[in-house]
Amino acid sequence: MAETVLVTGGSGFVAGWCIVELLQRGFNVHTTVRALSKEATVREAISSVTEFAENLAFFEADLTYDAGWDEAVEGCDYVLHVASPLENASAKDADSLIIPARDGTLRVLRAASRAGVRRVVVTSSTAACSPPMKSSGVFADEATWTDLSDRDLNAYRKSKVIAEKAAWDFIWQNTGPMTLTTVLPPAIFGPVLMKEKLSSVQLIKQLLIGKPPGILNIGFCIVDVRDLADFHVRAMLAPEAAGQRFIAAGKFMWMEEIAKELRDRLGEQGKKVPTRQLPDLAVHLFTPFIPALKMITSMLGRKQEFSSAKAQRVLHFSPRPANVTIVDCARSLL
Repeated sequence: MAETVLVTGGSGFVAGWCIVELLQRGFNVHTTVRALSKEATVREAISSVTEFAENLAFFEADLTYDAGWDEAVEGCDYVLHVASPLENASAKDADSLIIPARDGTLRVLRAASRAGVRRVVVTSSTAACSPPMKSSGVFADEATWTDLSDRDLNAYRKSKVIAEKAAWDFIWQNTGPMTLTTVLPPAIFGPVLMKEKLSSVQLIKQLLIGKPPGILNIGFCIVDVRDLADFHVRAMLAPEAAGQRFIAAGKFMWMEEIAKELRDRLGEQGKKVPTRQLPDLAVHLFTPFIPALKMITSMLGRKQEFSSAKAQRVLHFSPRPANVTIVDCARSLL
């Protein structure tokens, strides 16, 4: 009899590909959406890449409410808690992001524990294992925890640290058989299944339409969403992954390199991709008028790399080339 996995936040970019990966491997899948009106859209997207969508069941549940979680996790062997609030990522009120991330994670863990789930895999972020924001050229690994007192941390980064710490505290305080593994990805790109909740993919979308008309002096490690979905399943199944954090990071690329890759590989379709880099001063000047820029000003000129050596050793993680991920992402957007 096939095992059953709950994937939270089924309409999300990462969750969608996790669902596909699980269905392809023969699992039955439960997924949550905040409103069942989203089921048709999500099911259509999943059906476009796998023939096993009939093994997918939908449940209505919201990270900010208790209702629906026990029903969603009933009969499940594993949980992939991928859902995380992003809508208010640039909000001035940090609690509007932090509280749903932390409390939502705890809701999922409590429901999973009550249901007798064997393992929960929580999607954290390299935002939770970063050295000080103004440092550069530092290689971080799973032993690193982001310092919450860093004044340059935005609400999103704080929410990822606090939610992951809350998950570990829950596990350490509960002596039941359920185990926890956390997955920490960097910037996530790759083919898009649905038009909503594009998260980091928005950066590629903006380059393709030529806005802003210059390239920001930022860079990041990259992971392909398809590799990340496979990574989650490996973390879910590997006995030795219990009680461990794993960084799921591939190559570091500057935006200038990403833009050049798009122009070179997309031909006419990449003609709007900017060719010039915006001076850092110009970005700082525009920040008061474009709130979204506040999310990245601390990244200007900063090279932060993350080691996936542990994941390569324990989970046999082998990410595809970053340039393939970037171009596949762009082509799916086009």
